[in-house]
Amino acid sequence: MSAADRGPLSGLRVVDMSTTLMGPYCGLLLAQLGADVIKVERPGGDIVRDISDRSGHGLGDFYLNFNRGKRSVVLDVSNDADAAILREMIADADVFSHNLRPASARKLGLSYDSLASSNPGLVYCSMHGFDQRGPWRDKPAYDDTIQAAAGIAAMQGGTTGAPPMYVKSPIADKTVGVFAVIGVLTALYERASSGLGQEVSVPMYETMVAFTAMDQQGGTVFDPPLGPKGYARMESPHRRPYQTADGYIAVMVYTDRQWASFFTLIERPDLLADDRLLTIGGRTENIDELYALVAEVLPTRTTEDWLHILDSLDIPAAPVMSIDEVVKTPQSIASGVFESVDHPVLGLLRQPGMPVTFGRTPPAPAGPAVLLGADSAAIRDHYDHKSGAQR
Repeated sequence: MSAADRGPLSGLRVVDMSTTLMGPYCGLLLAQLGADVIKVERPGGDIVRDISDRSGHGLGDFYLNFNRGKRSVVLDVSNDADAAILREMIADADVFSHNLRPASARKLGLSYDSLASSNPGLVYCSMHGFDQRGPWRDKPAYDDTIQAAAGIAAMQGGTTGAPPMYVKSPIADKTVGVFAVIGVLTALYERASSGLGQEVSVPMYETMVAFTAMDQQGGTVFDPPLGPKGYARMESPHRRPYQTADGYIAVMVYTDRQWASFFTLIERPDLLADDRLLTIGGRTENIDELYALVAEVLPTRTTEDWLHILDSLDIPAAPVMSIDEVVKTPQSIASGVFESVDHPVLGLLRQPGMPVTFGRTPPAPAGPAVLLGADSAAIRDHYDHKSGAQR
């Protein structure tokens, strides 16, 4: 297989010591782009191997999706011999990633300073809960606690006195994983000029605060504040999938032209001349009234009818689908966003692939997630021989 067949990151070696979701998602994306990712697991394996492990092979649903395309080696880093193998692996790597708390990494001898001397070009990616300059630096963190601390849970609950709610997806873990990829690739780009690696620190809390604040600061972006927090359109209680005659639909009327087309469609010429609704600023101030109007009109037709009409007017609309329905849409099938993966133990799987496409170096589909320690013997043998040759 040529480098072009393997993908744009072909030849990149990543040693990934992360667990659960955040770090493994970073590693997955790098593997899907063609990198050689070696997942270092403790005896017993990554904890998510056991979540919904339907086969009893340590290949639960989460693990299967977050760990495709990686090799697996089991190392007990409390053992001197295994710790030495890990350090040799890192010395050979372009990237070392982990989601240990920094104090734990230092205790294990896995801080950037302790590793860079044997590999000055190493890009060292540390994903952890909180920036080390703050008083929460040593606190543990998971997706739920970060959603709460970063303002996401309160935002999801709304401004009408509803209790806070979590997003029903580990959005913090996955978002931080993507930011870690950005950090890694940026450091690799800089290394091409300087020849030197560096430490890349990706704190969950600060990442999600910055991510959330972009649209939620509202008038508090000014110091002192010139208005309330939040974005009126996002916080409207009427912003939701709308009920139709036979189900639900998402409709996003947004631009001047789209609203004019919609007002004409529902035979409300009076609204075309309403000064409050002529600009996006005015509509945002009156968004509850507009969204209530949309909700009032949509039950008069079926979902399919509305989709046909709104598509003809170039107004964004979509049916509301569950994840099992998403797999079967003509768009998903044509784009190949789900890939058929032949797993040697579990049989045929249908898994999300890399959604970013490349014209000249498209990556090959990542292989299936492997059994715990599937590559331990080969990796240990390699470093045993290497150590023997150096002696």
